[in-house]
Amino acid sequence: MLVIVSDLHLKDGTSGSSISPDAFQVFAEWLRGLAYRASWRADGVYRPLEAFDLLLLGDILDLIRSERWLLKPGGGDEHLRPWDDPQSDAFVAKVVEITEAVLHHNRAALAVLRRMAQGEVIRLPAPRRDGLPDPEVLLPVKVRIHYMVGNHDWLLHLPGGAYDALRTRVIGALGLSNPPSPFPHQAEESDTLMSLLLDHRVYARHGDVYDAMNYHAALGRDHATVGDAMTIELLTRFPLEVRRQLGTEVPLRFVEGLKELSNVRPVLVTPMWVNNLIRDFGGDEAQSQAIKDVWNQAADRFLQSDFIRSQDQPLRLDVVDALEGALLFSKSFSFDGLERLARWAYGRVTKNTAISLADHALEEHALVARTVDFVVYGHTHYAETVPLDVYRRGKQTVSQVYYNTGTWHPYYELTLRSPQVMDFVGLQIMGYAAFFRGDEHGGRRAEVWTGALT
Repeated sequence: MLVIVSDLHLKDGTSGSSISPDAFQVFAEWLRGLAYRASWRADGVYRPLEAFDLLLLGDILDLIRSERWLLKPGGGDEHLRPWDDPQSDAFVAKVVEITEAVLHHNRAALAVLRRMAQGEVIRLPAPRRDGLPDPEVLLPVKVRIHYMVGNHDWLLHLPGGAYDALRTRVIGALGLSNPPSPFPHQAEESDTLMSLLLDHRVYARHGDVYDAMNYHAALGRDHATVGDAMTIELLTRFPLEVRRQLGTEVPLRFVEGLKELSNVRPVLVTPMWVNNLIRDFGGDEAQSQAIKDVWNQAADRFLQSDFIRSQDQPLRLDVVDALEGALLFSKSFSFDGLERLARWAYGRVTKNTAISLADHALEEHALVARTVDFVVYGHTHYAETVPLDVYRRGKQTVSQVYYNTGTWHPYYELTLRSPQVMDFVGLQIMGYAAFFRGDEHGGRRAEVWTGALT
């Protein structure tokens, strides 16, 4: 049995919330039930699994979304970013600092994964001679955990002895089966991983390679992107600068609310989230404009940064041009004006901002060659099940399906009944995709679930 999850985005606590440790306990219960069902074989006999595999499909530890990129450990500005020299001592020290902070902040959640790997969490009834389970005797089931990187943890893909040492620390904290060499970004980078996936007729990747903002096709995964810059210089800097410039004029809870901007869904209504915070904490028009001024400053600083200018390709419409147009447009409006525009767009244009990568799944070489029947991505944060194709293999009709594993993430969703009131409900979204081989789970091939904690 192979289980795949992605996009946990476990952060260091300085910039937005992570999913709670309770979600990992729920996940452990899900896995226990899943392993039990997989232990019932196609012949109707119960034969318990001795072990199974869990693939973490990228963006697990979020090493980009951190105020530590903007601050020195002792305070003040820190002029070090993911697009600086990754082999310099200062850069390595910064990555180690952020990684250690993420591991510490999420230690209770990660302990659940580590205990799974040690066989201390999943236990199954022993088999009786008559082919039924014996509930009086429980057997430990080990979980082999594998880590692939995405666009928020790509720093764990960097080569070098210093990064090997850091990966060794991560392996110990999560109970991973990875060696300390660069964690794979493509499955082909690991013979062990490719063998595991092909055994289950699955091809998996994070999905960032299909997102020009978060992956540079010419430079590859060991390089920073426009998305990294936007996360740090705009979404992370904005609440930090509000706190710096407005100080006690705004409550701390207001600033903490701003840190959740990237967790608001749909993205279209983020101006409504900001305006809602201003009203909740008693802000007036003057304070709203002061906050908007801070946003405009952050946007200007982001657009004029050397890195963003270096990514802008002359005489070609690219992601930098698109961002520039959107941010310059937003500068012309107050938050009240942006809120009215967002409300109009939400009601008349679309309520569904999901971006599907299913078309790319259809073109995966392994799927076209029919060496796999399932393609799994993460990255978009939207769980999907999309039928791709049907073909004949001998006398058997075989279905090919694309799955997106969604995310494990706190989200604030705009309510459906009265969006004009700007009410949001907090949800912790989580899900998994599971694949079976041979006679596991009665011969079933796949099982996918998505859930939410409110």
